[in-house]
Amino acid sequence: MDLSRRFSSVLLLLFVSITIASAEIRKSEIRSDDRPIIPLDEFGFTHTGRLELDASKISLSNNNPDLDLSKVGFFLCTRDAWVHVIQQLEEEEITCALQSDLVKHVFTFNNLKGDKSSFSTVFTENDADQYSLVFANCLQQVKISMDVRSAMYNLEGKKGGRDYLSAGRTVLPKVYFFFSVIYFSLAATWIYVLYKKRLTVFAIHFFMLGVVVLKALNLLCEAEDKSYIKKTGTAHGWDVLFYIFNFLKGITLFTLIVLIGTGWSFLKPYLQDKEKKVLMIVIPLQVVANFAQVVIDETGPYGQDWVTWKQIFLLVDVVCCCAVLFPIVWSIKNLREAAKTDGKAAVNLVKLTLFRHYYIVVICYIYFTRVVVYALETITSYKYMWTSVVASELATLAFYLFTGYKFRPEVHNPYFVVDDEEEEAAAEALKLEDEFEL
Repeated sequence: MDLSRRFSSVLLLLFVSITIASAEIRKSEIRSDDRPIIPLDEFGFTHTGRLELDASKISLSNNNPDLDLSKVGFFLCTRDAWVHVIQQLEEEEITCALQSDLVKHVFTFNNLKGDKSSFSTVFTENDADQYSLVFANCLQQVKISMDVRSAMYNLEGKKGGRDYLSAGRTVLPKVYFFFSVIYFSLAATWIYVLYKKRLTVFAIHFFMLGVVVLKALNLLCEAEDKSYIKKTGTAHGWDVLFYIFNFLKGITLFTLIVLIGTGWSFLKPYLQDKEKKVLMIVIPLQVVANFAQVVIDETGPYGQDWVTWKQIFLLVDVVCCCAVLFPIVWSIKNLREAAKTDGKAAVNLVKLTLFRHYYIVVICYIYFTRVVVYALETITSYKYMWTSVVASELATLAFYLFTGYKFRPEVHNPYFVVDDEEEEAAAEALKLEDEFEL
């Protein structure tokens, strides 16, 4: 059946695409929507889980009294159950997800009372697992409009306080605050290094300080954001500060990688046209990526364009990650060519080795934070989702430390003399470096 196939494709897309689990109190506006499945949120419940669900201004495009409203409503379903629900639909055992015995009904529209334009219910979930809150509309050619407010939380402690963060993410405020303290400490250390070696400091070193400070502020705001969501279900404005510093941190980090890759300020005081073009590509793309992230976080998966924005974010992020590698490759090639013409093989070998290592580290950083962390999120139990955040932050911290250590201010003696044997050895090493394929 066409409807069953439609269910199957949408459910499969939902199963693959949903990765959010912050579950702050979410308000969704659904207008003239005929989608058979509308995902609303995802949350990891403990044995004391609660779901508060309110809907108002409910209206159907068809007010036929003979409509089977039991085929319209909200339900909870685990990720593992999605696969079996899809199978049931494909094999035509059921024609509607609400008919499956694998889902937990929260509210169906046949239970609407009074003017049938609103309802409010509290659903208790005692089976610990990660659930998706979904709205199903199995009536063909019937459009739904309504305002939905959902709040999912776990009760904790003897007093039964509410924890609006998904199980497995409830420790994130402490994690983010811990890393923010580390970055503030790094910033203080870097300031001390710049002061002690102020005679050999370049502009790039002050730029590196700015990147570290923005990263620390970003983590502090994210810690406060998650802390308020955990306690109250809303960010109380900390999400705005988080987006601002996340935007600045993203742009400055990619710009820093490009500038270091070009050797700006510490190898040469200018940027070539092709290097400027890379910055002109990376910076606007970072603006688009951050805008996409705001849309993804704030609208939630119920938005019809949510998946599109997520795909845009991933595509732009990949393009940025690839673009920042080009200046490093150009610098390596330039150093190789310079070594053949200026007779300074030993000096160029040191620079070439540094840029080669940086190229490899940048690739490892990008691969780990984009691929490995995502795989970790996919395979890790919902109870330990915080581990992917820790892994990502540790990798980022290691990258910052490597960059700061390798490109720290150093005194270079212009009268340093290299003897002939060292120069010949360096020249031979450079010949071997030519075999290194980027």
